[in-house]
Amino acid sequence: QVQLVESGGGLVQAGGSLRLSCAASGPNFNNYGMGWFRQAPGKEREFVAAVTWNGGSTYYADSVKGRFTISRDNRKKTVTLQMNSLKPEDTAVYYCAAAPYGSNLRSVRSYEYWGQGTQVTVSS
Repeated sequence: QVQLVESGGGLVQAGGSLRLSCAASGPNFNNYGMGWFRQAPGKEREFVAAVTWNGGSTYYADSVKGRFTISRDNRKKTVTLQMNSLKPEDTAVYYCAAAPYGSNLRSVRSYEYWGQGTQVTVSS
């Protein structure tokens, strides 16, 4: 079983940057694709970014492409989401999640393990 803990959220002005981290524990971290999702009040959880098990491929929602970067370090069992040029519409709770190898990493239904979430608030 994989346990995930997010950190790095906070309050930032529009145009600023934040770096979210996800620390994983448990065996076989390398067997999982990793993703970031977000959920704003009154909205469904939506895909933000994902990275394959070896970091070889990354995927982004159109709304964050060119502003956010996802990466992973399998030795440290961490996943990072660098968020630049933040906008008020990026305000949400951000979740780290793990999906088995070969899953569709854009689909929330693919993910087996979830962190508790970290709040990101972007002021205008």
